[in-house]
Amino acid sequence: MDSVLVSACLRGVPCRFDGRAKASAEVDAAVAGRDVVSFCPEAAGGLPTPRRPAELVGGDGHDVLDGGARVVEDTGRDVTAAFVAGAHRALAAARASGCTEALLMPRSPSCGRGAVHDGSFGGELVAGDGVTAALFERNGIRVRPAPGA
Repeated sequence: MDSVLVSACLRGVPCRFDGRAKASAEVDAAVAGRDVVSFCPEAAGGLPTPRRPAELVGGDGHDVLDGGARVVEDTGRDVTAAFVAGAHRALAAARASGCTEALLMPRSPSCGRGAVHDGSFGGELVAGDGVTAALFERNGIRVRPAPGA
């Protein structure tokens, strides 16, 4: 059967930075009839729930993977290593389950696809991908932002 990896928060797991979930009927409908792998890269990278808000600084997830950008909390603490580790664990989970597609949380520094926060913690969005989304794309897993999220 066709498998898809979905951000765990979109499946009702309270693992977002603020300790909440963000389940939606649109996501459920988009994955109906498929084997779903729910995964939170940030939790898998060792970050607690709840946790400080984090944003990409100096580029997007591709730049983080290439060593040219960082992921920092609103306090200035660098959490890049946790985001990269979580992305690699998400990729391993996707591969182990035969996922060829991922439905991920929009705007997230891990899961965002096409637009992410700019690192100013002011709510501004810029074009780019989160760390996990970038790693998935580099490894042939198609990433889509979750509908309705």
